[in-house]
Amino acid sequence: MNEEADSTRSVAESLAERVARPVVYQLPDMDKVRVISNLKYSEVDNPYLLMDVYLPPDLMARERRPVVVFIHGGAGPEYKPKDWGMFQSWGRLVAAAGMVAVMFTHRFSPPPQLLLVEAASDLNTAIKYIRSNAELFHADGDRISVCAWSSGGELLSPLLIERPAFVRCLVAFYALLDVQQYAPPGDAATLQYLKAFSAIASLPEDASTLMPMLVVRAGRDEIPTLNDAMDRFVARALTINAPITVINHPAGGHGFDNQNNDERSREIIRSSIEFMRTHLRSE
Repeated sequence: MNEEADSTRSVAESLAERVARPVVYQLPDMDKVRVISNLKYSEVDNPYLLMDVYLPPDLMARERRPVVVFIHGGAGPEYKPKDWGMFQSWGRLVAAAGMVAVMFTHRFSPPPQLLLVEAASDLNTAIKYIRSNAELFHADGDRISVCAWSSGGELLSPLLIERPAFVRCLVAFYALLDVQQYAPPGDAATLQYLKAFSAIASLPEDASTLMPMLVVRAGRDEIPTLNDAMDRFVARALTINAPITVINHPAGGHGFDNQNNDERSREIIRSSIEFMRTHLRSE
């Protein structure tokens, strides 16, 4: 029992160390970004549902900037993923690039709970909160990008279905875009539940008018079936003529943006920021 407990602690410490690392790319003035922390964006009775907003350092009075909303992966809000070094550095990076960055915790958690409906509601509430308080955050609520990591990709599905005009583009970093395969054989109810949160099932027959989407792939992703699901999504999206861009890191693992300190990682991060900036520009 003691060896098993030690092993569990070791794994937990390893994961904690991994998420504590910052992204492997930096911009000038990241240290000058202003952070508004621990905002209670939701009326749900959960003390861990909080939001941080990162403001560009060169804001002028009454100026509005486009917004990037981050969706973390499958860690419950009690693990405070918005406080991880990875996402804090992404917030500063995006703000230093001239956009308002928003990181919030949501209720999705690993199986068997999932709580996908609840997490999707949290995303909707978070976006509404930013748009309702846009003046306070120097935010342009009509120019929003949503960027998801890992299992946070499951929360992109409602946006693909509803297509709100204020969401100008989507970004998926090594994200789960088809989770239907996780339904037990013959379990129609679970299959239907997972289908509702599978981006591949949310694609229309003609996707030419969808918001642009960037799909970032880790060529050596160690999460079983993740790349298979992503590849199915990309193939389907191209078949229906969706405006997608795909970037692959051949040597990248899950979390390469703060794990693989190489030029390909930095190139992908730069390209992702430019993708968002391009599609969030005023018309």
